[in-house]
Amino acid sequence: MRHWGPGLLLLSPSLILLAVFVYGLIAWTMKVSVSDEHTARGSEGFVGLQNYIDLFTNDINGRFTHSLKNLLIFTVVFLGGAMLLGLLWAFILERGVRGEGFFRTIYLFPMAVSFVASGVVWRWLMNPGKDANAGGINAVFTGLHLDFLQNTWWTNADWGMAAMAMPAVWQLSGYVMALFLAGFRGIPKELREAAAVDGASTYRLYRNVIFPQLTPVALSALIIIGHMSMKMFDLIMSVSGAQWLTEVPAVYVWQALLTSDYSKAAAISVILLLLVAVVIVPYLIYTNRAEKNR
Repeated sequence: MRHWGPGLLLLSPSLILLAVFVYGLIAWTMKVSVSDEHTARGSEGFVGLQNYIDLFTNDINGRFTHSLKNLLIFTVVFLGGAMLLGLLWAFILERGVRGEGFFRTIYLFPMAVSFVASGVVWRWLMNPGKDANAGGINAVFTGLHLDFLQNTWWTNADWGMAAMAMPAVWQLSGYVMALFLAGFRGIPKELREAAAVDGASTYRLYRNVIFPQLTPVALSALIIIGHMSMKMFDLIMSVSGAQWLTEVPAVYVWQALLTSDYSKAAAISVILLLLVAVVIVPYLIYTNRAEKNR
């Protein structure tokens, strides 16, 4: 206690708050998820995993599996777009351009905007109206006589969720750019000089020397924005609202709570927690091992 006591005393307020408001609430959510608390009258008993089974086998019109499919589409497009644009912008800035500080600020600025505010703007930009009723991006296409490019965007039954990822890509690709740019700047100059001495071309320099050094940065970016996409709620609600076409598990949780179906909302929340854990836990194990091996 003489050794650990002062440290534990200093950490105790944070540990207590963490235990109560994070792990305590997670434990309570798990308890509710295995009960039959489907109304505001409270729980009548323990039902085991029945709520989880019902989500996959007995949900109305396969609503939960539909929301998982939407989440998968959204996540794939979001991750792909943000990673590619972020890497491209970081590569351009790393090569050296005039006004680098200006462009860096422009790329990072969307991060300062809340998802709700950007969602409202993107709802107008992705106005599904066409021709005389066109607005936002469709109106621009009309003005440029490119009517064939007009789209119904997030109301499209085939790829509406892919369009829904566009605002998220716009908002967070600058963050990915900052991570990659820091990675570029952190590569020792000696590696570049050694490759130049060996006669490596620019392509070989980036392919065999620089890009492999960015692997930890890319993995961190994937984990950070990947877990954000799984919990996406405010942006989707701001753009489309509670629509079947664009519903994801986080929106489904909110709607289940509105109908006082606490057990279903808790079960969906636990599944979301497990999905996030599947992404984050392996990354934490990998980084801990990498630090120990240094």
